[in-house]
Amino acid sequence: MNYRTTGIAIILAVALSATLPAEDITTPGEPPVEVADIATVGEDAPDFSLNTAEGKEVKLSDYSGKYVVLEWVNFDCPFVKKHYRSNNMQGLQATYIKKDVVWLSICSSAPGKQGYFADEELALRIKEEKSVASSYLIDADGTVGRLYEAKTTPHIFIINPEGIVAKVFIGVKPMPHSEEVLAALDELQAE
Repeated sequence: MNYRTTGIAIILAVALSATLPAEDITTPGEPPVEVADIATVGEDAPDFSLNTAEGKEVKLSDYSGKYVVLEWVNFDCPFVKKHYRSNNMQGLQATYIKKDVVWLSICSSAPGKQGYFADEELALRIKEEKSVASSYLIDADGTVGRLYEAKTTPHIFIINPEGIVAKVFIGVKPMPHSEEVLAALDELQAE
């Protein structure tokens, strides 16, 4: 298959997937996510409960009244590697945690898939990557990832103190540019 054929196949796949009704958003073996439950800018952020790398349960609603950043992460993703190896992401985390923002890194990788780490290996990777996020959350079955339609890493959602999805940055080019995230958080906090 040449590049042109590959490109056409990708365009067709995207076009076909765009025609699917929203209620068909699902993963084989998982229940479909109801359209009303999916995170949307300007609407209530869907609440969720996940365990931290240390096994503690965390709910988004625990942070009502605070700004919350949800950062989908996969330490083996080349785009994530770029921003962790340059200390770009950790710089954002540290800057805003000092400003009373809660930063939740979420991994939606399943066991056996790229980005999934268990127990000691996970603790080692968090330490190696020098993450200073408030918590690293494990979403191994992908429920929260589907709820937020997190499609890539990094994929960042900013939730305001009223629990509304305020901003979304999708990290495919190659990252939600740190300047944009900085500006958005500063602008939101100034309101």
